[in-house]
Amino acid sequence: MTGAVGRAYQEMVRAGELKPDPAQERAVAALDRFAQDLESDNGKNLFSRLFGKRQDGPVGVYLWGGVGRGKSMLMDLAFDHIAVEPKRRVHFHAFMIETHARLRDKRKDEEGDPLERAADDIADEVKLLCFDEMQVTNPADAMILSRLFERLIERGVRIVTTSNRPPRDLYKDGLNRELFLPFIDLLEKRFAVVEVNGPTDYRLHRLTGVNVWHVPNGPEATKALSNAFFKLTDYPVEDRAKVPTEELSVGGGRTLHVPKSLKGVAVFSFKRLVGEPRGAADYLAIAQRYHTVIIVGIPVMTRDMRNEAARFVTLIDALYEHRVKLLAAADAQPEGLYPQGDGSFEFQRTVSRLEEMRSAEYLAEGHGTDHA
Repeated sequence: MTGAVGRAYQEMVRAGELKPDPAQERAVAALDRFAQDLESDNGKNLFSRLFGKRQDGPVGVYLWGGVGRGKSMLMDLAFDHIAVEPKRRVHFHAFMIETHARLRDKRKDEEGDPLERAADDIADEVKLLCFDEMQVTNPADAMILSRLFERLIERGVRIVTTSNRPPRDLYKDGLNRELFLPFIDLLEKRFAVVEVNGPTDYRLHRLTGVNVWHVPNGPEATKALSNAFFKLTDYPVEDRAKVPTEELSVGGGRTLHVPKSLKGVAVFSFKRLVGEPRGAADYLAIAQRYHTVIIVGIPVMTRDMRNEAARFVTLIDALYEHRVKLLAAADAQPEGLYPQGDGSFEFQRTVSRLEEMRSAEYLAEGHGTDHA
């Protein structure tokens, strides 16, 4: 590991920030090779780029593996140390929302292929794209990804991305998946696909010693959960005002505003998430999208809050089934959240699940539904 990415990684190991990890080292080696090819091609092979000569090296790196294996950290190292400009790091979901907005604008003037022109605009803005958390659940995304990436690559854009799934499992069982298969072929043939599955779960390590249920609500609980958020996401505390939001698609053309969304961690208030009318589809979208959810302001629910109690049950069921990690601030321990009212007896199952979700065994499980 003699490249800039490798040197930065080795320094983190020497400093004790990381443990030696063969899976990560293989990923770093692939990123270094990719960086060297990209940097040598940047400005030196103008002739070959102008006349469409295909380069021998990979056009991107696809890092995949379970939650907490350090994929985002490795991508951040690559982004910071690959000497190519301009470059951009963006969450894959946010990038696709932007791309669809570009397409809508291009369709208005009916000049040429809207997708190609949208891709050309992106290529004019950036030469290296780093995507966090590539997952494809939206048919509209699935239908355009192959042509979009082909055009970006043709224009010289290079890509590093992370995902919890290997390319072959993307958009699994999705609508009209056969139209998505060319994109999988593109990833497998032209990207360096590297599995990052090692013995260390770095996210679980960050949760070690963290209290996940804080009582009561108030400044102390809010501060503890804020610290946990920054610990889980490696986000600079001094930039707390810049933490991104997200508009999460929940189906039927609806979106859900997520006040804080970063690296698979989302922050919500009970008032907005449970106090407002929501359905199972909203909570399922959250459970599929985020590996960790932080909820503040959970009250003791009274008899006249039976609707809120029922929605809270639906929310916890979705989080539990997808092994989402839950951190919360509440006015009571789980057994005291809904002591009396319609459905309070059935609520005991939710109490049991909340207790299990605090256990070391639950926290050690990966995000998703494969635990069953």
